[in-house]
Amino acid sequence: MSKNYRQYGPQDQDRTEQEARQLRVRSGGLIFFFLLVLGAFFGVLYQLQIVNGDSYLERAFYTTGETETVDSVRGEILDSYGRVLVSNTTGYEVTLDLSVMGEERDEILTTLIGLCVEEGVEWKDSLPVSDTLPYYFTGSSIYTAPRTQTVTDENGNETEETVLRLTNLGRLAVACKWIDDPLEEEPEEGAVTYALPDTLLAAMCKTFGVELPESGEISVETRRLLGVLYELALRTYEVVYTDYVFASDVDIAFISRVKELGLVGVNVESVATRRYNTTYAAHVLGRTGKYLSDEMWQKYKELGYAYDATVGLSGAELAFEEYLHGTSGTREIVTSDSGKIISQTWIEEPAPGDNITLTLDIGLQAVVEESLAGHIEQLEESGGAACAVVDMTGGVLALASYPTYDLSTYSQDAAVLSQDPLKPYLNRATNGLYSPGSTFKLLTATAGLMEGIITPTDTIRCTGVYSYEGWRGHNPQCWYYRAYGVGHGQENLAKAIKDSCNCYFYDVGRRVGITKLNEYAALFGLGQSTGIEIGDKAGYVAGPETSAKLGQKWYEGAITAAAIGQENNQFSPLQIANYIATLVNGGNHYSAHLLKSVKSSDYSTVVYEYEPELLGTIDIPDSALEAMKEGMYQVTQNAAIARHFSTLPVKAGAKTGTAQISATSQETNGLLVVFAPYDDPQIAMCIVMEKGASGSSLASIAADILDYYFSGETGIDAVDTENSLIR
Repeated sequence: MSKNYRQYGPQDQDRTEQEARQLRVRSGGLIFFFLLVLGAFFGVLYQLQIVNGDSYLERAFYTTGETETVDSVRGEILDSYGRVLVSNTTGYEVTLDLSVMGEERDEILTTLIGLCVEEGVEWKDSLPVSDTLPYYFTGSSIYTAPRTQTVTDENGNETEETVLRLTNLGRLAVACKWIDDPLEEEPEEGAVTYALPDTLLAAMCKTFGVELPESGEISVETRRLLGVLYELALRTYEVVYTDYVFASDVDIAFISRVKELGLVGVNVESVATRRYNTTYAAHVLGRTGKYLSDEMWQKYKELGYAYDATVGLSGAELAFEEYLHGTSGTREIVTSDSGKIISQTWIEEPAPGDNITLTLDIGLQAVVEESLAGHIEQLEESGGAACAVVDMTGGVLALASYPTYDLSTYSQDAAVLSQDPLKPYLNRATNGLYSPGSTFKLLTATAGLMEGIITPTDTIRCTGVYSYEGWRGHNPQCWYYRAYGVGHGQENLAKAIKDSCNCYFYDVGRRVGITKLNEYAALFGLGQSTGIEIGDKAGYVAGPETSAKLGQKWYEGAITAAAIGQENNQFSPLQIANYIATLVNGGNHYSAHLLKSVKSSDYSTVVYEYEPELLGTIDIPDSALEAMKEGMYQVTQNAAIARHFSTLPVKAGAKTGTAQISATSQETNGLLVVFAPYDDPQIAMCIVMEKGASGSSLASIAADILDYYFSGETGIDAVDTENSLIR
């Protein structure tokens, strides 16, 4: 077997030499490339470490990095028709960092304040000393101020007492030893418990290290500087617990001037602020702000909030904080020794809050507030007024209190409004307590009917003066007798409601007894919190327990006053409105509520949908309910108020009430409760007018509300938010 071998010739030798040359060229190129990269690397190292080494070393020593928690954007608040009531807008604020100002502190702050004066920008300065010569205190409570507090004794009885407390200036003045503590029971001989303006300013200069001229006269510029240092000291000494914002809501022109000056330690930051798209419902919507106390901070600290977080302080903002706030984020910030931010890096971005929809109808709310204001201005000596409108499941459609205030100007108005004797910040609809007067007679009637003591057709004779064997010296009179000298005569249930006959309800109340009357009051939610999310006062139901709690003596004959809504009966307008809704809907008592639903920040999903909470049921017989409703309808036909109800698109029922403000006062509050439509009740309301004569004078307000609600206008101006679910 033969084998074939390939012959190795000259052409193969040439090919091998060619491949070797190519390999040497490639290797040389690769080595050159690596040498080039290595040279560049050493060049960069030389530049960093040799040429600019000192500069970078200095920067490394004088830059700081810190991690901070960043607030999320709060969710929006809408009314039941999707109209945005509270949203967000971007603003700018100026903050200060004294730690980087060094010895130039006073010069920097004086320059900044001068710029504010030039540009007309207001800055935060709450020092109660004028900034014009001669100096004077700008308030009556300088170092101490009276404060009302609730005290509970060992028996659980609550009383209010007024005590003196140190003001912010007082606490700081004591801490800095500008004055001795004026609250000490026995001040030492020669103790200085009060310093005049000039003396106070001089002491502040010494504490804050501000140079005084040889003349000792403090200039206006120095006074303004001390005002800023005072604000910062309040935080340093933990008199207040919020971060100091020098100026808020500044414009671009001012920001540009600040940047041009390059003031060390003066920072301009963009912040999300609340925008109020309505001037109505201030008490319901509430406001936001920084923590009001250390206790408040500790509470939110446990929830992961930042020290300078913005939180709800009142109203819906506070009640629904868990939905509106969102989730805070975290970022790392590197700053130079001058306080300039070099870099920012998000560790975890904040998640915006959810949006809440309220049961409130802002159109109806506007009608209620304007009607209340228009009516109260006609009364010379009237105090305040309130109105609550609810649906048959406790949903609050309108909740108005007069006088009110504007949320968008709260900060500017607070100093004046907080001293207003009419207390505009008090939500009278939920926290105002009033005797229900004759509106309570409906409950007395219900108790009598349910206990079988009366029937709708039973009659009781009103002679004008009520007497009962064994009640010597106690003969309460009917209002009709006091006015006309005679009684109403024979009264059945419907007629007694129409005539508001005291003697009829005196007798029913006496026979029912105070124990049962209190039981039925509890079934209707009277003397209890309504459950509304923004909070309310429970009030009192007259009886032996309440009298004992208030340090008073209960006597048997007091049942007559209790049965017609006097004595110690004290309820809020919302409580009364919900009681009327419970009555006319057949006895289903629901918790009052403002929340309708919660939607995600982009409106794409429903986070929570409120379900009406049934608290209890009173099985009112149809015949009894119809008799009471008929009596309430007849009230609307009374000559004094018929003209207001005759032109409405629906038939309604009502009950007036007139209640003495106190046992020692002849002044009265006017009340009116209304439900509509008569055949199929949808809404109930309570209107209270302080010192407002009789309840019948409030019929025009009720008519305005019913006309708006049932005229088909409630959905006007409703807006659909993009990408939102159909409501």
